[in-house]
Amino acid sequence: VGLGTDSGGSIRIPAAWCGIVGFKPTWGLVPLDGCFPLAPSYDHAGPMARTVEECEAAMQVLVPGFEPVRLESLEEVRVGIAWLEAADLLVRAQVEAAAEHFPQRTIVELPSTDGTYVEFMHEVADVHRELYSEHADAYGENVRPKIERCLAVTDAEAETARRRRAEVRERYLEATQDVDLLLTPTVPFVAPPADADESAFRLRGISLTYPFDCTGWPALALPCGPAEEGLPASLQLVGKPGQDALVLAAGASLVRGTAGP
Repeated sequence: VGLGTDSGGSIRIPAAWCGIVGFKPTWGLVPLDGCFPLAPSYDHAGPMARTVEECEAAMQVLVPGFEPVRLESLEEVRVGIAWLEAADLLVRAQVEAAAEHFPQRTIVELPSTDGTYVEFMHEVADVHRELYSEHADAYGENVRPKIERCLAVTDAEAETARRRRAEVRERYLEATQDVDLLLTPTVPFVAPPADADESAFRLRGISLTYPFDCTGWPALALPCGPAEEGLPASLQLVGKPGQDALVLAAGASLVRGTAGP
């Protein structure tokens, strides 16, 4: 088991690309004491492990009183499917195949989070403003330009983005009022080569994970089979705030239902 932090996808994306399970809890559920912040109202901490059950066990340690639940059947859960069209061909095929195990499934349209990321950047700037002014040379070449872009965000721009984020949260609740969980690809594509230029794929890489840091909803990355180049594909199960146990239970039940003899 390992611990990760997730502000745009940094639990779920490495879990997806490594073919393991990663769980981002509801924002604020796992204390962030001892974690250096990135963007405080987006930052989450949570477990990564080989199985959903191991993530549940980790949550019981991280959150005293956390009680896992068990589903007798996936028929108990109404699932909204989204963003399949965003994924590469074989990733999409694996996620679609897994989705078929949910008898109560429907396609849902989720709102765009465009216009919110500026708030994220402003929070990053607030964290680093004094440090960077004194220690800019200590920042790595791949980090320094990102910090400088964040520092360029104005208070007025951040306030506009903050209002947009509040609107997005309301619209997500409206869009999912008839389902219990969402099911999406975790990342649209399989792991890139180790020497790939991150700037070339970063925005697409976080495109399906960042929205649930924006809303603070619990999200589980679950491997669902080989895709392009034989590398792991991953699906994302997402619940509304506070539905962490249900998300994990649905993931465990899905694995039980798809496991071979």
